[in-house]
Amino acid sequence: MNHYDVVIKNAEIITAADHFRGDIAVCEGKIVAIAESLTETGNTRVIDAAGRRVTPGGVDAHCHLDQASLDGSVGADDFFTGTRSAACGGTTTVIPFAMQFKGQSLADAVADYHLRAGGKACVDYSFHLIITDATPEVIAEIPQMVAQGYTSFKIYMTYEALKLSDSHILDVLEATRLSGAMAMIHAENDDCISWLTERLKQQGKTAPRYHAQAHSAIGEREATHRAISLAELVDVPILLVHVSSRAAIEQIHWARGQGINIFSETCPQYLFLTAEDLGIDDDFHGAKCICSPPPRDADSQQAVWTALANGTFSIFSSDHCPFNYDATGKLLHGEGASFDKVPNGIAGLETRLPLLMSEGVLTGRITPQRFVELTSTAPARLYGLYPRKGTIAVGSDADLVIWDCETPRSISNDELHSAADFTPYQGRTVSAWPAVTLSGGKVVWQNRKFSGRAGEGVFLPAKAPFTLQGAV
Repeated sequence: MNHYDVVIKNAEIITAADHFRGDIAVCEGKIVAIAESLTETGNTRVIDAAGRRVTPGGVDAHCHLDQASLDGSVGADDFFTGTRSAACGGTTTVIPFAMQFKGQSLADAVADYHLRAGGKACVDYSFHLIITDATPEVIAEIPQMVAQGYTSFKIYMTYEALKLSDSHILDVLEATRLSGAMAMIHAENDDCISWLTERLKQQGKTAPRYHAQAHSAIGEREATHRAISLAELVDVPILLVHVSSRAAIEQIHWARGQGINIFSETCPQYLFLTAEDLGIDDDFHGAKCICSPPPRDADSQQAVWTALANGTFSIFSSDHCPFNYDATGKLLHGEGASFDKVPNGIAGLETRLPLLMSEGVLTGRITPQRFVELTSTAPARLYGLYPRKGTIAVGSDADLVIWDCETPRSISNDELHSAADFTPYQGRTVSAWPAVTLSGGKVVWQNRKFSGRAGEGVFLPAKAPFTLQGAV
């Protein structure tokens, strides 16, 4: 008789391709058997999942943890509180960003973030690298980084301290093509933002709600088209991050119709928030929902839902980047500061999966298999972690979520596990929440209690996701 550490019985197993009933056996952190019925040994821990969906642990491929800043702001979450929050919401792998400062090598940026993460992470993690200084020396580092397991690189088209020129973007895209790596692009037109911000401030329009006007959908549309054009020129796949508007989605449709290999991502804020959450008057509390791109209107919300269902979006990530509502974060320049001085970002690691399961799967907007594809399988594939992560299969890590879809709950920041002092989804009722989360075969969340530990998460070197010709 085989020895199993854990057997999950009577599971309604959901992967990106399948939906069936069976048992899942775990030994030494791996899934070792899946069958209609498995017999456990005397010291096997048995978890009965009768009547409940079981999905792979979530892979959140866009989050910011303990990220250094240039403006003096301090993010709310480090690698312990952020990954604790992830586990309690069913996410068992995170891919935060290691940011290169100007004048810094990529190797030094990576070393810094290993120090920040080491001994703190509760779930497994990998790194994307942010390139802010695309010198010839940095470009030459890209293949070395890919060989060491850092296979995705983020480019900004906005923010003065982060943005690259089109020429430098082309240099990075060429290097990722030759290395089989993924380039991720934050597509907003920086000059449009600066021009609109200046005009709004001249008119005394500085309240948080004007952030949504400064970061217009037109600027996102233009930058999205430009990013697509640059990728087409180099003939390399790219992933457009946090797409927010119907206008940008239409550019992605157009590109795919031309045969251009474009991947795209959206986030919960574009499904569940609108520009009105930044304020309908000049109350500064709207600063809590300032993020870029900002939430749009109901029409763009519907376009995002449609694009999630029809395959336009490749992945669904949180863009978790919380700042507390205090002098370290949203009030860095005081209550009443101009919208362009408010740190950008909101929390979402813990609520990402429950929100999409509740309002996507349980309402019939998307299938359970599409949920798994968006939140786990596709990000694992695109960022070189599949099949260790992202699926329920023999040989994969035993990262599993058993869902409670029978007990509605109202989201309250007091019950969440981030160090952020507010959630933008406060008071929203969800119909689903993880009942049990297993990370590497260990129960880290059950009965609304976190039982993981700092340091149990390990760094995951990633494989290059593409061949040199740019095919998945």
